[in-house]
Amino acid sequence: MIWIFLLMSMVATEAAAPTTEANEVVLGPEQSAKAENAAVYTRADSLTVTRLLKGARKAKPTSNWMIYFARQLRGLPYVAQTLEKNKKEQLVVNLRQLDCTTYVENVAALSLCMKNQKYTFEDFCNFLRHLRYENGVVSYPTRLHYFTAWIDNNTKDGFVKKEIQSPNPPFTKVQTININYMTQHVGRYPMLKQNPEWVKEIRDIENRYNGLRFRYIPKTSIANTKLLRETIHDGDIIAILTNKPGLDTSHIGIAVWHQDGLHLLNASMVRHKVVEEPWTLQYYMSRHPSQTGIRVVRMAL
Repeated sequence: MIWIFLLMSMVATEAAAPTTEANEVVLGPEQSAKAENAAVYTRADSLTVTRLLKGARKAKPTSNWMIYFARQLRGLPYVAQTLEKNKKEQLVVNLRQLDCTTYVENVAALSLCMKNQKYTFEDFCNFLRHLRYENGVVSYPTRLHYFTAWIDNNTKDGFVKKEIQSPNPPFTKVQTININYMTQHVGRYPMLKQNPEWVKEIRDIENRYNGLRFRYIPKTSIANTKLLRETIHDGDIIAILTNKPGLDTSHIGIAVWHQDGLHLLNASMVRHKVVEEPWTLQYYMSRHPSQTGIRVVRMAL
């Protein structure tokens, strides 16, 4: 059962709007102008968000919210391209099926709710929309497809505190952005393939970031050392870099230190679900020759 929900200035319009037998909110004439803020979700999704935020309010005020919520979502199935199912772009809220990006976005949105003492489903959707889309404007071209753009936009919005790029070492390498994967592989993106007029807008975004340089930690330098523990904190977002042409990153997750070293909370395509990876990140990356290193992003929490 899919619901369509309109976010309007923290007001729960779901209760006021007429509904069909399928429990879809029908947008009235005065709402249609704000239809870009519509969200698609199931009742299970809204109940999950409410339950998670209610549970978090009982936790210690000093809790690391990124780790707390990342662990709450362990075991959920990995499903790719859950944002590509609709004919037109809408804010998809799906806490039943996650890929690596939607996992991190949902954890970040829940964490921002706790940091800002905003506890409603509407609040969650508002944070998710701004995390996922440039300036919070819902459209396919403004979705932050490349993680470099995600970092940039969310830093400007104040949701990301900073991208960590020092000290050196361990940030001994420099990535020069050269992204064109989407415009070179349009057929792999169902909504883009159906709307070729968006390709130019995506290409403009690629060109906006191409040539920018960012320091990163090469995978051979990821170790269980005092320096790395002081540099990477529990709850930081780890962006794994790749040597595959046209991409800036190939996977993202959330950093968590164990006694034996740095691990990754992530929606794993290999393990088919959200896991707290039992392998250390160093060993995990050693098994993937195309992975070259990591960038580190810290949320403003």
